[in-house]
Amino acid sequence: MGMLCQHAQPRGTGDMGDVVPGATRAAGAVCAHGHQHKQGWADPDSRRGKSSQQRLFTQHAHHRDWLRLCLSCEPMSLQCPRMGVPSKAPGTAPHPAVRGCGESRCRKSQAGGREPDGCWLPLPGRVGGVTEGEALLTTAAHHKARPPFGVTGRGNPTETLARLPACRRPSLAAAPMAAGPKFGTAAPLASQPHSPALSPGRDPVVEGSMAKKVAIIGGGSSGLCAIKACLQEGLEPICFERTGDIGGLWRFEERPEEGRASIYRSVIINTSKEMMCFSDFPIPEDFPNYMHNSKIMEYFRMYAQRFDLLRHIRFRTSVCRVSKRPDFAATGQWDVVTESEGKQEAAVFDGVLVCTGHHTEAHLPLSTFPGIEKFKGCYLHSRDYKDARDFTDKRVVVIGIGNSGSDLAVEISQTANQVFLSTRRGAWILNRVGDQGYPIDIIFTTRMKTFLKKLLSVSMVSSFMEKQLNVRFDHSHYGLKPKHRILDQHPTINDDLPNRIISGRVLVKPNVQEFTETSAIFEDGTREDIDAVVFATGYSFSFPFLEGCVKVVENQIPLYKFMFPPDLEKPTLAFIGLIQPLGAIMPISELQCRWATRVFKGLNKLPPRHDMEADIKQKREAMAKQYVRSRRHTIQVDYIPYMDELACQVGVKPNLLALFLTDPKLALEVAFGPCTPYQYRLRGPGTWAGAREAILTQQQRIIKPLQTRHVEEQASGPAMPLFFKLVGAMAILAIIFAYL
Repeated sequence: MGMLCQHAQPRGTGDMGDVVPGATRAAGAVCAHGHQHKQGWADPDSRRGKSSQQRLFTQHAHHRDWLRLCLSCEPMSLQCPRMGVPSKAPGTAPHPAVRGCGESRCRKSQAGGREPDGCWLPLPGRVGGVTEGEALLTTAAHHKARPPFGVTGRGNPTETLARLPACRRPSLAAAPMAAGPKFGTAAPLASQPHSPALSPGRDPVVEGSMAKKVAIIGGGSSGLCAIKACLQEGLEPICFERTGDIGGLWRFEERPEEGRASIYRSVIINTSKEMMCFSDFPIPEDFPNYMHNSKIMEYFRMYAQRFDLLRHIRFRTSVCRVSKRPDFAATGQWDVVTESEGKQEAAVFDGVLVCTGHHTEAHLPLSTFPGIEKFKGCYLHSRDYKDARDFTDKRVVVIGIGNSGSDLAVEISQTANQVFLSTRRGAWILNRVGDQGYPIDIIFTTRMKTFLKKLLSVSMVSSFMEKQLNVRFDHSHYGLKPKHRILDQHPTINDDLPNRIISGRVLVKPNVQEFTETSAIFEDGTREDIDAVVFATGYSFSFPFLEGCVKVVENQIPLYKFMFPPDLEKPTLAFIGLIQPLGAIMPISELQCRWATRVFKGLNKLPPRHDMEADIKQKREAMAKQYVRSRRHTIQVDYIPYMDELACQVGVKPNLLALFLTDPKLALEVAFGPCTPYQYRLRGPGTWAGAREAILTQQQRIIKPLQTRHVEEQASGPAMPLFFKLVGAMAILAIIFAYL
């Protein structure tokens, strides 16, 4: 944290050492050079939600510019803004030598660690809180550049008064993780409440920033990594979250909230923790492999706290309109209108990241179900489902056999009299637990399997996988065998559905042909009396706040790499997480953010418009060829191919050949082990020093939460010597490169 200047340290006694060493909370205290604390740290500004650090900076009128050093320069030391050189006043401590943060753009580093003349004027790292960087000005330039009162009101972004070079803090990705004694064990959050009280209030903003301002719409998992990516690239993120807390889809609430995805109480994620974590922040080893939504929220809070993200979020703020500025063709800037507490505010941003996801608007196709309007029972969309107790002793039809439909059929069957699972096409059912008890995505999501899949025909791969699934239970006998092959549709993952079917609690039925007042008539002619209907029929997405910038038709939106509209004069708008991956979405969103922020900064360029449109057309045709026609297959991507595609744009795709030559042990795990997100932190921009260790210890973190009871393991035979493993690996690599 920043400190007051050495010769402005308040005298007296008190207890604010956690904010600024030596500070006092006593009103009327006098600093070393005679300026009186009129209100102490209980300043009237505190009622506007300021943090204690920021309130302290407003104790002196001459400190209203919040002067301080780059957050990463230690020890913290400042000069008084009214003095061009360090104070020599009697009784004041001289300025200590200050070590720069090491960044080439840090003026303190350029000064060789010496305290130069002049003031360190902060550049805002966000709207509503402490700053992320500073620029060195001479005393005269400082007083010329500073606004009349040093701050703007209510935390509103404004036009800058001075364009100054920014001093970036070191790469957040390179910072060590807040860990316990073992790698990957995050320090627990002491009595951390799951409430927006975690976030400091909105505070004034210092004007005078050269950093590009980026509006982030949505504070879910994609919004969090968007904030971090912006900070890592020296951008100024401002996240607008319409609700009172982070988490998006994964935050359970008793009642569905407008404009936000909604889940039910018992939801457990279908992707394992090693595959879904952010690439430089492993999920603690004691967390279960498949996490309940409450555990996911706990992880998000750890992530937000570790990288100090909450202070960049404006909660309970909706985005009303995003439109191009009149000079967009030249500047790429956007006018963003937001609303909070009934008041609208407008601001100008250099870039916009849309992180609202695609599970917000329920798709309820009532027109395709004749008679539903006269049905006397209740019906609802799966988005509105919260608890199975609402269906106690009822006969319920669940329409749809995706992940939500199968989960709800299983859960409702525990309280209902009878559940009917209605499906048009059937589905292949995968289990979360794979061979030898490993998570299924850990087994399937490897580079070697992806390579073999390319070598073999789709028919061969489908036959092999279908045979494996039928070993567990024959899908034909259970009425689940679909009309399509396994690779033609997004898979359904459910551990309990076969058990509920074999026990008769769930009966699989064809599509509903018609509803009557008290029953459902199915396409096979059977009729069942029912009391309730749950439509698990998916979601639609739209972006009403984007005025004419994008157009969604039948859940299709033309985006380059599922991110960038190809027809914008400047690539300053990107969509994050608007994909349906065969795998976890969090690492994909993170890598999308890393690329988008570099595009915003001009470090990466997009191809010409005709090339982008050709890529969009090619992907759309490939998708239509591979998958059955469905609303969710308009944004479908395969995990490893798409991640590698993004990684090539950023320059972070692992180089297998180089790894085998320099680090064979790591190369084996990268090639044959699960393609965990850490692989995209091994090289290039945003490299994380802990990536290698994270990859080599990922198996331990998979096993750790399972070992809650000590078991003596049987002595196994001698393992294959490393030499033979390496020879085999090199032989496989030779085959790989022969096909490249």
